[in-house]
Amino acid sequence: MLHINDLVYRIAGRPLFERATVAIADGHRVGLVGRNGTGKSTLLRLIRGDAAVDGGSITVRASARVGEVAQDAPGGAQSVLDTVLEADRERASLLAEAETATDPHRVAEIHTRLADIGAHAAPARAAAILSGLGFDHEAQGRPCETFSGGWRMRVALAQALFDEPDLLLLDEPSNHLDIEARLWLADYLRTYRYTLLLVSHDRELLNAVCDQIVHIDQGK
Repeated sequence: MLHINDLVYRIAGRPLFERATVAIADGHRVGLVGRNGTGKSTLLRLIRGDAAVDGGSITVRASARVGEVAQDAPGGAQSVLDTVLEADRERASLLAEAETATDPHRVAEIHTRLADIGAHAAPARAAAILSGLGFDHEAQGRPCETFSGGWRMRVALAQALFDEPDLLLLDEPSNHLDIEARLWLADYLRTYRYTLLLVSHDRELLNAVCDQIVHIDQGK
């Protein structure tokens, strides 16, 4: 799924990674650990392509979708549930097209694809994720803008989990969660069926979720 080969990256001339190499297989749940300042969050940025490497390469499997928690908490008048559902862009696009499509062949293709991706079960799945993160039925119907920043970051986390990317990058996902939501998140991630790269200082979360650990130390 992910291959990092001889990675070199410097910040203001200071080497953060110096010929660092690691391979992460498809379907593994990997914890990324290291002391503060070793480059854990920076590595996620490099994997996303938000910064250019100074040497070596980072390769993600062709056609794989990479997902993360949005940096900006969602807001606006849209309900929490609808905000999470929109994270599945293919489903949202197909549903929008289905409302205006007139060609019978295209209409059939749309409904076949919607069935293939489980579109009709999506609201129940999104609601279950939100419930696990602390949103009851009434809260799921409220506009995002009525919640505090911490709760809106929970919505952003729900979006990332609902979208189920091939490679999910999570950076301290339990920061805004209470104990009940942290326990739910650990259970959810333990059965995540795609590849997960998790940065966390929560040792209990790492122990519960990860089947491998990558340790960053001295640029390696």
